[in-house]
Amino acid sequence: MGKATGFMEYSRQKPKEKNPVARLSDWKEYSSIFSNDMLSQQGARCMDCGTPFCHMGMELQGVTTGCPINNLIPEWNDLVYRGRWREALERLLMTNNFPEFTGRVCPAPCEGSCTVAISDPAVAIKSIERTIIDKGFENGWISPRIPEKRTGKKVAIVGSGPAGLAAADMLNQQGHSVTVYERADRPGGLLMYGIPNMKLEKEVVERRIHLLTQEGIDFVTNTEIGKDITSEELREQFDSVILCTGAQKQRDLVIEGRELNGIHFAMDYLTDVTKSLLNSNLTDGKFIDTKDKDVIVIGGGDTGADCVATALRQNCRSVVQFGKHPRLPGKRTSDNMWPAYPNVFTLEYAYEEAAAKFGDDPRQYSIQTKKIVADVSGNVKELHTIQMEKRKDEDGNCFFQEISGTEKVWPAQHVFIAIGFEGTEQPLLTQLGIETKNNKIAAAYGDYKTNVDGVFAAGDARRGQSLIVWAINEGREVAAVVNQYLNTAVAK
Repeated sequence: MGKATGFMEYSRQKPKEKNPVARLSDWKEYSSIFSNDMLSQQGARCMDCGTPFCHMGMELQGVTTGCPINNLIPEWNDLVYRGRWREALERLLMTNNFPEFTGRVCPAPCEGSCTVAISDPAVAIKSIERTIIDKGFENGWISPRIPEKRTGKKVAIVGSGPAGLAAADMLNQQGHSVTVYERADRPGGLLMYGIPNMKLEKEVVERRIHLLTQEGIDFVTNTEIGKDITSEELREQFDSVILCTGAQKQRDLVIEGRELNGIHFAMDYLTDVTKSLLNSNLTDGKFIDTKDKDVIVIGGGDTGADCVATALRQNCRSVVQFGKHPRLPGKRTSDNMWPAYPNVFTLEYAYEEAAAKFGDDPRQYSIQTKKIVADVSGNVKELHTIQMEKRKDEDGNCFFQEISGTEKVWPAQHVFIAIGFEGTEQPLLTQLGIETKNNKIAAAYGDYKTNVDGVFAAGDARRGQSLIVWAINEGREVAAVVNQYLNTAVAK
């Protein structure tokens, strides 16, 4: 490394962020990129650790550790320290098709396994990654890569999320003709409608889609395979099909009062708000409005946090997020040692905003909703909860037990369910004759072949709800498998 003692000389810094209260007045991204000098210092913190765990990309204790797309992190950190931006960009693009996405919305498992993180805050890998790609676009270093020749083979990709886009990018560069089908009115999948603007401005997604279009990829929107185009027509028109439909079946809450007005799936809420924002700057009224309402989000994950941030920007009266697990510790525990992903307490952007506006972190821990109660008109009025205690039985199995006397009633006019996804939607798979297992497409990791010849699957549709880096990983890998399949077909 260029600065062997950098990790001892410089402390970790965060990119500049807007004031938590001030940023609630708009839907723009809340953070910016590092200055050149600061970025050089942050790159210098990457130590000569010998074996870089940051890009190993595997699962430990059931959680992703390191970078699944095996980014060459130490290499581009060193190049950034030296000010060799264009070379850093080249290294970054060797493994990552879309650093502008991962540099904004990936939870950065690479930082959890950073060697510096054994005793100090990790290298700011995610922020450095974002700055490299943003500088690449700003300086005109990224331009359309038009394949010199076409193979004559055609590939259909169903779904335009990160897995589908990565597969499309790789196959297009191999010279195959790629068509990406998206049932929504804009391509991008969850990148477009599942992640709010303040984390990922849609101009960033549209910029990449425009570039892929210039490179020869066709995007067909407002088209649902199995409905607007039959599976038979798809198979007839294309030499291969890749299913990247995601894990879009939202897990529901089975509880008294679930049918009341004012209870919505989190993803429906986020999608409608983003669509209205893009279509009309929220003037069309085609969204769920929480202004002056009490909001409760059930589910303690990132999607729930995005609901909190969205409700805050709509000027809700109050917002609370329920989670079933206890509050995480401030530091790693003995059963969560490095390099596993650090299960520690953090104050994410939405919670920082809620605390700044209302004075408290909106999260409630170890809590269970017992029932939802209506007003005289059938609208949700309140939630009844009880605190839970996590315990272990004689065999060491964990379970939750109610704590008597902790019952509480919470006012609410809007409730958002954000408890995860059950798997992929089934109608298209049934029409194609695709076998499934546990609500996921049955296709082995690394192989990606379904039971139907010429039809492959990748991303959340195959592996279940996961990270954007795993989606890109699988998109890249399924492209290699399909390329080999098409080349073999040509040889025959």
